[in-house]
Amino acid sequence: MNEREAGGPASGQPGQIVLAGTPIGNVRDASPRLVELLQTADVVAAEDTRRLHKLLQLLGITTSGKIISYHEHNEASRTADLLDLVLAGSTLVMVTDAGMPAVSDPGFRLVEAAVAAGVLVTAVPGPSAVLTALALSGLPTDRFTFEGFLPRKQGERAARLAELAAERRTMVFFEAPHRLAAMLRALDAGFGPDRRAAVCRELTKLHEEVLRGPVRELLEWAEAGDVRGEIAVVVAGAPEAAPERPEDHVQDVNALVAQGARLKEAVAAVAADARISKRELYSAVLAARSDTVS
Repeated sequence: MNEREAGGPASGQPGQIVLAGTPIGNVRDASPRLVELLQTADVVAAEDTRRLHKLLQLLGITTSGKIISYHEHNEASRTADLLDLVLAGSTLVMVTDAGMPAVSDPGFRLVEAAVAAGVLVTAVPGPSAVLTALALSGLPTDRFTFEGFLPRKQGERAARLAELAAERRTMVFFEAPHRLAAMLRALDAGFGPDRRAAVCRELTKLHEEVLRGPVRELLEWAEAGDVRGEIAVVVAGAPEAAPERPEDHVQDVNALVAQGARLKEAVAAVAADARISKRELYSAVLAARSDTVS
């Protein structure tokens, strides 16, 4: 039996990093591959070691590997040390409190460093709060964008939403329960009260709840009660703008003509600005004049 088979790193051969998705609520969603890796990995890097020990307990397993804390406050200082362990031959499993590492969770720095060093990075897929919320929202799922947490400061949050106001894709956000009402209030102001949305709370857990409706209705619900649990908010993309009609720009042409422009010049200028057909606009102007005469 060689050193690797005995559970230790293989001398001289680089190991690998495995990003392992963990349950977002229901522990029974843990995959068999996750269970096997937690039992056999040389190193387990965990966002919260206490949460990891609780997960191991719920799964009824133990790990023989070294457990190292790795979170947003020590990513910068510990990434190099973790990478050294992998370069020395260790299989390192990265887990966060819930869901997939590196997605709105620690892990990106480690992946970035591993890619630069030519180290193998793979993943064990698991439950995703983003995809679960999107699927349950009742909103279009063919194109979407994940926006994570909005800025906490009111001005910065409003500026971010202003950038997203015209976004056509369905948007998925995360939010803390005590800030949900403020977020929905900002959505009401930035996207309008009638924009469709869904608040997904405690996904896969005992008290899972999905509320769907216009932003204003969801805001009223959030303001009326004591919202608890982990929250994902899914928001419909901006509606498609009505196409420009030549008839809508006849007055613009007439205004330029009144100022001294020739009809064809006025039609060309307005059509270019509105990005519509010159021929169709010219016909609309003539038709409007004919109606006026008759």
